[in-house]
Amino acid sequence: MRTVILTAQTQPQMFFRNSVPLPLAPKPTRISLALKPLSSSSLVAKCHQQRQQHQKTQDEGIPAEEVKILAKFKSRHNYIRVLEVSRKAEHHFRGSRLLLLDAPGNIHSVSFLFTSLTKTYFDVFATLPPILPSGPIALLGFGAGTAARLLLDLYPNAVLHGWELDPAVIQVAREYFNLGKLERENQQRLFIYIGNALNATVHNGFSGIVVDLFSQGCLIPELQEPATWEKLRGRLRKGGRIMVNVGGSCVEPESRLRDGKVVMEETLRAMKEVFGKELFVLNLGNRKDDSSLALTGDLPPSEEWKKRLPGPLKSYTQMWMPYSD
Repeated sequence: MRTVILTAQTQPQMFFRNSVPLPLAPKPTRISLALKPLSSSSLVAKCHQQRQQHQKTQDEGIPAEEVKILAKFKSRHNYIRVLEVSRKAEHHFRGSRLLLLDAPGNIHSVSFLFTSLTKTYFDVFATLPPILPSGPIALLGFGAGTAARLLLDLYPNAVLHGWELDPAVIQVAREYFNLGKLERENQQRLFIYIGNALNATVHNGFSGIVVDLFSQGCLIPELQEPATWEKLRGRLRKGGRIMVNVGGSCVEPESRLRDGKVVMEETLRAMKEVFGKELFVLNLGNRKDDSSLALTGDLPPSEEWKKRLPGPLKSYTQMWMPYSD
């Protein structure tokens, strides 16, 4: 997602160790939010709500008086901002906290007070465990823990290993997104590591790998290399799968030389070289290239998969299509 600053006043800041203080910036009179790489069937970046037509489009934005900036600073790896959206806002994100990283303001995590479901692409990640063999699941690109919270809430036996490159992101997650509480309550089910997610490994391999790796508003370049997918496939146990946020035209890169749709297509072609016909794509949005996820392995029967999911997630099982370049 991104924030679009349109006008305005001054804004308080919060700093963390090993961060670079930012100069006071104008506070916008209005903030417009659009989903970063992906969204859900009911929330799409720069697009109209697909299933909730009564709601506003994301580009209509949220009045600035209904958004509070809780933290803003530069770490070694990211330009980090934490936003809190008023419960009174007429917007899908009302009552939420959002973690924004990089200059365009891509949203990497969202948290609601009373539910772990988000009506964004994170919910699609939560459909993965029922089609995996037993064993730990890797979360590559942990952010503030949105996917982890969903999986732990919905699957009592899930064991998660999350990797995040930026320690400041984990610090912010513990401070503003209740990650510390989640860790205390799941000491034998949630393990977090600071470092390169592409080096993630556990004894006997992962049953599943969730990939959500963005830097500077774009999928990391390693994901456009078949060798990366060979490496990740080698980290799976027999029958394991990978689900990937591959972005799309709704991505907002920092560099004008990078295009979200092009990077998505390059990533999918790299995956196709490794997984062949066992590669499926789920498109979210009004246009095919708005935003997408990829899934490896044979596609399970939709009805069987659907029976093992909670109601709000069932419809996603019918949205996967074989990838064709």
